[in-house]
Amino acid sequence: MKLYEITIKPQSAFGTPLKGDTIFGHFCWQVAHDPSLVDGGIEKNLASYDKSPFVVFSSAFPKNTVGKETVYYLPKPEHPGFMGYNPNASTKKKIEVRKEQKKKKWLKLSNKGLLILSDAPCITDEEAAKELSGNLEPEQLLIMEKAGHQKLFINFSQAHNAINRLTQTTGKGDFAPYSTENFFFFPEMELVLFVVVDETVVSIDNIVKGLNAIGQSGYGRDASTGLGRFEACEPDEVAVDYDKADACYALAPCVPAKDEFSQAFFSPFVRYGKHGGTLARSENPFKRPVIMADESSVFFPNDRKALEKPWLGSAVRNVSFLKPETVCQGYAPWLPVKLEANK
Repeated sequence: MKLYEITIKPQSAFGTPLKGDTIFGHFCWQVAHDPSLVDGGIEKNLASYDKSPFVVFSSAFPKNTVGKETVYYLPKPEHPGFMGYNPNASTKKKIEVRKEQKKKKWLKLSNKGLLILSDAPCITDEEAAKELSGNLEPEQLLIMEKAGHQKLFINFSQAHNAINRLTQTTGKGDFAPYSTENFFFFPEMELVLFVVVDETVVSIDNIVKGLNAIGQSGYGRDASTGLGRFEACEPDEVAVDYDKADACYALAPCVPAKDEFSQAFFSPFVRYGKHGGTLARSENPFKRPVIMADESSVFFPNDRKALEKPWLGSAVRNVSFLKPETVCQGYAPWLPVKLEANK
């Protein structure tokens, strides 16, 4: 299996975060509508997904290109080393350092082959936005400065009205006006999606084709109103140095395999799943909740054999009340972590 990166260009606002397990679900529906995307179709490959995943998607992360250098902004690893802990410092100093470190949301990474925690710089949302502002045209920059938006994600409330056809007005109950929270990405910002592909089953070109179909029809909530539009660009293979890794940095929400890791540093994430496609309009489209370790988790393996494959985690079944064969992507692509550069 190979690891690729695919550049995503957002073309609208979004109502649903671009997380790996949700992207996987959207891609499965594309295969259901177009079986030629994957050799053997969707049912055959989901049946063996527990042991041999045919594709594993990461979440989408911001990227920036300055000259010939590409910089990736990944969520700060959930590892104690990034909280600035110093056992010899005073209590007051520990609190000050902790507050300062909590502001730093993003890990700047230019070398995807090996993530060295001791050398990895972390920055705030505002600092990342300032770096990305170098890609804006003067008119765009002026608009952003006037609006005061200095973050990579800009949240906004979208008002909705439901009209009672008998009175031709809004009203109470089901017809009361309501709002939803959507978000825009920073102007001209590109995203990177890491994908592990079993090329004996599906080609990377078909992965891009399926992603573009998703981007054209809309991803996530309120896609029918124009949200979730994007373009997927040409893929690039990623060369990763797994041999020198001490641990794994997860690039998507995952469910770690039992007894595979000796230590785990993560924030829990609960996936309240919902069926898509034709099942979205069924009597009960909702799935059972799944507790996952969110992206940016750091896992230390019991056995180095766990570092020999470019994905970690496990498939999750028994999540659907309607379709027993439904599978949740509990896998995640990962980047190798080394605690210190000189070891």
